[in-house]
Amino acid sequence: MMAAQFKAGDHVTVRSNMATGHHRTPAFVQGKTGEIEVLHGIFGNPDQGGDAASQQPLYLVRFDQSHIWESYGVASGDQVLLDLYEHWLELA
Repeated sequence: MMAAQFKAGDHVTVRSNMATGHHRTPAFVQGKTGEIEVLHGIFGNPDQGGDAASQQPLYLVRFDQSHIWESYGVASGDQVLLDLYEHWLELA
């Protein structure tokens, strides 16, 4: 089983253009930096078949909305929380 690379509080950047076709990582966070809230555990990645061979850490990552959408306006403290698999993330 794969060990988790990140922990709560780590700042991570979502990789851009990692996959073509359908995948579960929204384009609006690609290239953006967020903070790991929690490690959910190790799960099969549905984008890679979801079986034991595709297992990897799955994290809850928090993004400030004003960082994702520059036109969002004043820094209101609004946030977006997404579950993202480790292969999409790199240490910021």
